[in-house]
Amino acid sequence: MHLKQLLEQHAQESEKSVPEWMLGCFKRRCISFANGLSDTDTTVFWLQGRNQTIDLRLPISAELVRQTHWRACDASELARLANYEGWCADSLWQDDLLSWSGGVSFQLHNRWPEPAKLSRVGNCMMEFAPSGAYVEDWRLQSCQPGPLISLRLLEERDMNNGELRHQRGALIITGNWAGLVLGRAQALPTDDSRQTLPERLSLAEEDPVYKAQVFNFECSIAQGSLDEGFTTCFSTQFSRVGQPIFSLQDFRLDQQSNQLVQQLSLGTKRIERRFAIDSLEQHMTFTPASPWPPETETWFEREYATLGRYLQSLD
Repeated sequence: MHLKQLLEQHAQESEKSVPEWMLGCFKRRCISFANGLSDTDTTVFWLQGRNQTIDLRLPISAELVRQTHWRACDASELARLANYEGWCADSLWQDDLLSWSGGVSFQLHNRWPEPAKLSRVGNCMMEFAPSGAYVEDWRLQSCQPGPLISLRLLEERDMNNGELRHQRGALIITGNWAGLVLGRAQALPTDDSRQTLPERLSLAEEDPVYKAQVFNFECSIAQGSLDEGFTTCFSTQFSRVGQPIFSLQDFRLDQQSNQLVQQLSLGTKRIERRFAIDSLEQHMTFTPASPWPPETETWFEREYATLGRYLQSLD
């Protein structure tokens, strides 16, 4: 069954959710730190479903590793790959703070341990670290109304031999944007939990088995639609860029478990993915505007001659 058809027949909305102004795909415009320094160049995307988040952070285009497989990388390229960031996690909105738990991450440690204090004005969502360490400026990308789909990947298996290929992850669609996270089949073995992934990878320079486990992970962001499919534009796996992020076909609802099951071909392999459902919604309006009181709108209109001179929509 096509995912669009399944959505029409089996729509589900979660009983709980983050605020609706938080839903959608956001791209970071800037992060500013307490030391006065700012970063506007790192490529950062945030996809927010009802109760889970996908986050991808990559270096600028000129510094991306463009090898299609980690085996073709030299030591410096592997070191750059080891600093990529991609993760998914359950999100909890409580006491005006957004926090995360569970999920899977490409990195071995949590680089962003603070919860988020968030506020929204227009298409801009501001995230403040409670400690005052930084503030991030996020801009809404999901400007077109469309589906809101949020699924938790339970596992991906090879149907021929039962091999576990990935476990835990996420699939989120917010209008014309989609994100996919495929967690590693097994947790990485570590001798010291305080060691970072770049440190561990440098120590395992002659260990191809460990490297294969490290890079058995994907976090990808794509644009498109349920009608035409979604094409990957950013990914921890460079070979995925320009490719469909996932097939829209061969989904079914397991009525007994209320899980989505997808069976599809990847090259010569036939695989099965099983998802738990966070939400399956046909239509969501992702608006770039936020409400303001009548007196504020009157002020804006009165002063428009100067306020509106150079207005533009920034993404």
